[in-house]
Amino acid sequence: MKKLMELFDVTPRVASTLALIVGILLLSGTIAFFKSAPPKHLRMITGPEGSTFHETGLKYAKALAQHGVKVEILTSSGSLENLHHLSDPKAKIDLALVQGGLFNDEVNLQGVVSLGTVKHQPLFFFYRGKDTERLSDMRGKRLAIGAEGSGTRKLALQLLALNKIKPEASQGTTLLDLKGKLATQALIAGEVDGLFIMTGDASLNDLKKLMRAENVKLMSFKNASAYMRRIDALHNLDLPEGVIDFSRNLPPQTVKLVSVMAEIVAKESLHSAISDLVLDAATAIHGDPGLFQKRGEFPAPIAHNMKLSEDAQHFFKSGKTLLYRHLPFWLASLTGRFFVVFLPILLLIIPLVRTTPAMLRWMGELKIRRRYKTLLKIEREIKATTDGPKLDSLYKEFERVEQDVRNMRVRPAFAEQFYFLRVHIDYVRKMISRKEV
Repeated sequence: MKKLMELFDVTPRVASTLALIVGILLLSGTIAFFKSAPPKHLRMITGPEGSTFHETGLKYAKALAQHGVKVEILTSSGSLENLHHLSDPKAKIDLALVQGGLFNDEVNLQGVVSLGTVKHQPLFFFYRGKDTERLSDMRGKRLAIGAEGSGTRKLALQLLALNKIKPEASQGTTLLDLKGKLATQALIAGEVDGLFIMTGDASLNDLKKLMRAENVKLMSFKNASAYMRRIDALHNLDLPEGVIDFSRNLPPQTVKLVSVMAEIVAKESLHSAISDLVLDAATAIHGDPGLFQKRGEFPAPIAHNMKLSEDAQHFFKSGKTLLYRHLPFWLASLTGRFFVVFLPILLLIIPLVRTTPAMLRWMGELKIRRRYKTLLKIEREIKATTDGPKLDSLYKEFERVEQDVRNMRVRPAFAEQFYFLRVHIDYVRKMISRKEV
């Protein structure tokens, strides 16, 4: 401490104050450094066990585990439940997979953002009986519409309502809350006449089983384009002839489907490094071509009735940040946080340490200059007067200045100026003595 005081020419009090300020800044930075670390544990809610949403969630868990982030995958009845949990602070859910655009009017989405869409989610309608391309022909039938809170149920009810088939006035139509395997078995066994199913709420095996079942048909929505005009979240997809099973030519002809998009949504507070990690995983998981998508089509910067997060916007525009592109996740996080937290502190400390001695020097010089200014004024007035009372007044003022200088405490850096001031005081005293003589 003594050497630092001599180096910067500061008093013990100033040195202690500077050390205290620097210590507080570094301590605050250290706390912020550790608090700003990305979480090591996340909770992601997906869909029913065995559904493609659930299987997709497991893929994310595996991808993030490679970077030291453990993802707990939770099951649910569907997208509505996912959004309710994500928007509820008590639930402590970080991420969710949802069918975009279906439930946003039923949930308070404040504090929830989208990380973009990751895949198409077509709606399949399998039925028994005579060939048809219109849902209106299902009036009076037994229809499985999916579980409460699922995307399947929500979209099925919207489409049925457009065909004047509603739960409260269904003209004998029975709407059943069946989903997944139970619904598939019920249709194959003839216990229901029609079944709505989406891969977000069911497995691909269920779809294939229905495609191959006797007396079960997949409806081609002839008026798919018309549905698009009435439901904003919808778009059209074609399921090509034979794409499911070439040997059995399943489906036997190209099928028109209606579809929504699956979306990754997150809490707005999700750490930016985790957002990048999730979107990087999404690129690997969803980037390959599939039944309904081209290579590189997903993930895409599309959000439905909620804002796309700033981190996602940056990712889709520029990709991963430079550090995360070239360094392992843990090292990139460490380096990034160091620059974000400690660089501003260093930019504050360095000028503070450098300007404090300069400020003290200026204040010390100002004290001496003020005495000089008063002394020079007395000297000029002494030279210009011969009046006795005036000289007495000037002498008294001179004595006050002299006493003030005697009481001054100056640092060694100002010793030269201080002694010059005292020499000048002696000079003025002699001048006064000659005047008095």
